[in-house]
Amino acid sequence: MKKPASLILSILLIICLALPAAAQEEAAGNGLAADVCVLFTSDVHCGVDKNFTYAGLAAARESMKDAGYHVLLVDNGDSIQGETMGTLTSGKAVLDLMNKIGYDAVIPGNHEFDYGMDRFLQLAGEADFPYLSCNFNKEGELVFPPYHIFTFDDVKIAFVGVTTPESLTSSNPKHFQNEDGEYIYGFMQGDDGEPLYEAVQKAVDDARAEGAAYVVLLAHLGNQAACIPYTYADVISHTNGIDAVLDGHSHDSDKYVVKNKDGADVVRQACGTKMNGIGVLWIRTDGSVDTDLYTWNNSISAPELLGFRNVMTKALDEARAVVEAAAGAVIGETPVDLITFDPTEKDLDGNKLRLVRLSETNLGDLCADAFRKATGADVAIINGGSLRADIAKGEITKRNVLDVMPYGNDVPLIKVTGQQILDALEWGAKDVPGESGKFLQVSGLTYEIHADKDSSCTADEDGLFTGVTGEYRVQNVMVGGVSLDPEKAYTLTSNSFMLKDKGDGYAMFADCEEVPGGGIKDVQAVIDYLEELTPEEVGNLYADPHGQGRITILE
Repeated sequence: MKKPASLILSILLIICLALPAAAQEEAAGNGLAADVCVLFTSDVHCGVDKNFTYAGLAAARESMKDAGYHVLLVDNGDSIQGETMGTLTSGKAVLDLMNKIGYDAVIPGNHEFDYGMDRFLQLAGEADFPYLSCNFNKEGELVFPPYHIFTFDDVKIAFVGVTTPESLTSSNPKHFQNEDGEYIYGFMQGDDGEPLYEAVQKAVDDARAEGAAYVVLLAHLGNQAACIPYTYADVISHTNGIDAVLDGHSHDSDKYVVKNKDGADVVRQACGTKMNGIGVLWIRTDGSVDTDLYTWNNSISAPELLGFRNVMTKALDEARAVVEAAAGAVIGETPVDLITFDPTEKDLDGNKLRLVRLSETNLGDLCADAFRKATGADVAIINGGSLRADIAKGEITKRNVLDVMPYGNDVPLIKVTGQQILDALEWGAKDVPGESGKFLQVSGLTYEIHADKDSSCTADEDGLFTGVTGEYRVQNVMVGGVSLDPEKAYTLTSNSFMLKDKGDGYAMFADCEEVPGGGIKDVQAVIDYLEELTPEEVGNLYADPHGQGRITILE
């Protein structure tokens, strides 16, 4: 028997949201007749049908409205890229769903640019909501409005957008350059972070001058050490006038209270990834500001478990049908799980660890082997940040591979020196034991990382590698069982993001000669490799989720 929609929404409300009582009586203080509830998402990465799903998000918003709150829905970036739905439509399918659900304001994350600048700006022009950023600029001029003000009961609430300057290397650097390789787009970057802090402060001050009683920072900054001096804590501690920071980029779900430059408390809240969390900002009638987080980390999605349907479940069904038709072909089989995430360990928030950014994995080995097989290179390297999903044991479809590699990079073949390989390995090991997208998975070589030694890698203000000033953490590098010769010439392959475009800061290959043998697409290289392997061969070669012992990390 079909459950009434009102009953299902009530169940969802009780199980997932645990809503506080609606505050509907006007309180003396800020003039609000009802509490303001800001629902926010971050780092959805095309996971629109996972966990809560967009259908659950829509149900939550309607429940909040029914409870009498003023409700807004915002997103902190990295929504349109990350899975097949984005890859096969260059982000369009996800943007259409964001329009359908009715976001009120959105900021670009670093991965909004992965389909190219022209494509992102085209999509932004088709959005029914404003994109905001106080620091994303073209030749010094802001591309989007720095803030947007919403008014409830004559109380103005401003939302300021900010996107990490790390975007210049964590997305494809060429997307920010002109035809001559000169950067024309930027994010107010600088070695000490001051240009970014000044951009945020100006937007906050301008919003206050326009009458905003509250200022909320929509941020794609994160908490990773590799992002310093652009983390949320850096920005809060160098500014004032911000009431709350809703943050993304690092996929965490942490809540912190940080002192601003005047010593006042500012609450920061993140909400995870792939719709496993819905963040909430409360602006109460009594003038208080606080955050909350609703989580869904079950293997079955909220709509599927609770059996409800709404306008977004229908929209998701239609989007999935398009994807399935294009990407459902079986191209291989694996008797073992091929992993990017740690199969057992989780972080303090209960989220899976992105092991591929920390150490060797069997899927990292397989993809690097596929690149080397496709090009005949001596050595293959792949940044862990480009491998985005696991492949579960069983049949492997084209969509599985697209989920792993959603960026559509080429696989060039170049001539390098042993020293350049050593520098690349050192740059990739810079943040060990911390997580970093630049961490390298490899084929054709083995190496050690001596994590007890401090990294002495240097970079310019754009985050591009410039050298190593001290002792190398990476040692005992063996190519084909023979010690790496810094003076010798080798052939190397990877994705074009790293080799041609200085992605993740890999600038040491910028002037290398390209040689015949490359040019295949990354997804196709992996598909071809899997089509050649029998399930038994996959099981024999990649049985250990932690790989074949190509990388040894010594604490």
